[in-house]
Amino acid sequence: MKRLCVFSGSSFGANAAYEEGAKALGRELAKRGIGVVYGGGSVGLMGVMADAALLADGEVIGVIPEVLMGKEVDHKGLAKMHVVKSMHERKALMAELSDGFIALPGGWGTFEELFEVLTWSQLGLHRKPCGILNAGGYYDKLLEFLDHAVSEAFVRRENAQMYVVGVSPGDLIDRMAEWDPPTVTKWITRSQT
Repeated sequence: MKRLCVFSGSSFGANAAYEEGAKALGRELAKRGIGVVYGGGSVGLMGVMADAALLADGEVIGVIPEVLMGKEVDHKGLAKMHVVKSMHERKALMAELSDGFIALPGGWGTFEELFEVLTWSQLGLHRKPCGILNAGGYYDKLLEFLDHAVSEAFVRRENAQMYVVGVSPGDLIDRMAEWDPPTVTKWITRSQT
């Protein structure tokens, strides 16, 4: 993995463990020589993750839509900042530049980005690892819900293997490096509708 895309909140959240997880991820990626692709902001978890990677001499690439340049306080310390026209272009370019994806704690945007890359994986549009850094137990309830979606037959058991979870950056990156995409030959049959 040469570069990983990181989805994260533009705020810090209510638990200091989220900020520490973001910093630790930035440092760990830089230490391993893995570049960061992210939303280009300088605020919240986005900013502290990018700053930590930069302080550890890591490569950090931002991708930000024109409309968010002022709102997200674009990061001025990046060697490379792509400014795109739309959120759709942002996600497509982030995916193109990355060999995998990690979700830190975040809100609607982070959820949407994570679920979109998982959907792309399910549809066979990519075979890149998708990771969830469960800093401070932030994703515990979501992971419970994803298990519920499998038990209720809305997510196939094989497709639930399309993501990996770690509580520390090193553990998560190791799991992502070892991840083998599940082979699902047919997504759904007519009798399953």
